[in-house]
Amino acid sequence: MSRRPAPRRVPRYVYLGPEGTFAEQALRTVPLPPRARLDPAPSVPEALDAVRAGEAEAALVPLENSIGGAEGVTLDEIANGSPLVIIREVVLPVNFVLAARTERALADVRTVAAHPNAARQCRGWLRDNVPQATVVEVLSNGAAAAAAAEGTYDAAICAPIGATRNKLVVLAEEIADHKDSLTRFALVARPQKPPEPTGDDVTSLAVYIAADRVGALLSVLTELAVRGVNLTRIESRPTGERLGRYVFFLDCTGHVAQARMGEALQGLHRVCAEVKFLGSYPRARHPGEPPSASPVPPPPPGTSDEDFAESAAWLERLRAGDF
Repeated sequence: MSRRPAPRRVPRYVYLGPEGTFAEQALRTVPLPPRARLDPAPSVPEALDAVRAGEAEAALVPLENSIGGAEGVTLDEIANGSPLVIIREVVLPVNFVLAARTERALADVRTVAAHPNAARQCRGWLRDNVPQATVVEVLSNGAAAAAAAEGTYDAAICAPIGATRNKLVVLAEEIADHKDSLTRFALVARPQKPPEPTGDDVTSLAVYIAADRVGALLSVLTELAVRGVNLTRIESRPTGERLGRYVFFLDCTGHVAQARMGEALQGLHRVCAEVKFLGSYPRARHPGEPPSASPVPPPPPGTSDEDFAESAAWLERLRAGDF
């Protein structure tokens, strides 16, 4: 009697939920395996915990917004606990709407549910159009839409997909104060070999420095600069140990497979209390960016892979007495 083959495991991907968030919209732009299952998670920590536990292949979580800045919870959760790496980024335009369970005048809106970042990005519009309303912070844009659908609040600031999913009436569209706002998301997985370099990549790091050492941060920046590694973002977060202890999150242009990035990482490992590698992955092009545009400058003289290889060979000849 022949055995039936075991059913194939359906790949599962999680995102910051509930359904109808910008995170779900962003994840749906990522090429995923056939029949992949997409599930919302109540919070960033729970999304990443599902990956750590092996319950999901990867999690799509917000990393930063061009107006609201970095998502501190995401940075903290990636840097702490068992290792995780970013394998892809997605950059998505943010188009907020004000939506409600039923049609109503803006003057009748007394409470508005909103994620803190959404409320910040729509502060001016709210002040000018619903000054009488109290803004109540919730965990996500999807949660805001769901709360409005339940009637808990008069209206919600949410993504258009959230209004559609919850059958809400859109009271106002494009309510963000900055119409060109973008949110950057990270697809986070368990440790694995980084994607192959594309020539237009980002390497993310969490760097812990000795707080009692003069010039500690300068030494970090120097290790990057002297090797031609371009620093595109730096963000400090408290470690939670005590006042004055910080971890610095760095985004650098380049890939761990490149010689200059590899040497920079070795240098950081020597001078820092701890360095956590958070991934090398392709840079996401911003919406509207011309296909021919490339913000990656050529490496400074003496910092190409060929330059590093030649200098290493030269040193070996010296050590061998071959002048």
